[in-house]
Parts: sequence; structure tokens; C-alpha cells
Amino acid sequence: MKKELSFITVIGKDKKGIVAKISNLLYKNNINIEDISQKVMEGFFVMAMLVETSGYKKPQANISKELEKIGKELGLKIQIQHENIFKKMHRV
Repeated sequence: MKKELSFITVIGKDKKGIVAKISNLLYKNNINIEDISQKVMEGFFVMAMLVETSGYKKPQANISKELEKIGKELGLKIQIQHENIFKKMHRV
């Protein structure tokens, strides 16, 4: 089975539970974290995740809405983008 990869980015004021909330949502939706990078810069939390979504059987818009919901709850900007966006940008 071919991997389906997406990037999740998270930016906002640092607080407890950000990684836990997001990783729990991914786990419940059968989405695997392939790679993760995070840093706190002057009180702001910045995270990038590469996730494997082939186990997620719903449209990506569904998980995007769930991530946005967490973002609103925690005061963060959370986005998910499929790897194809980046591949097409660099095919010119």
C-alpha cells in the first residue's frame, strides 16, 4: 500500500497539552506520525508534523475541521496539507 503523506503545522502561544491533544486526535483517526519537529520560541509554540494518512478513510476536509476545532479551543493556527501540494509546486 502506498503511503499518503500530509504536513500538519501548528503555531500559537505555548501551553500545556498541545502535542497530546493533536496526537490523540491522530491516533483515534488511524493517522500515524512519521516525523515531528517542535520548538518554543519566545513563548510561541511552533510544530511541524509529517503524518501518514492512508489509514484514514474519510475526506481530508474532515480531519482538517477537527484540527481547526482544537486550534480554536487552544488559540492556535493548525493546518494540514497533502504532500501533493508541494510536489506540484516544484514540478514547474
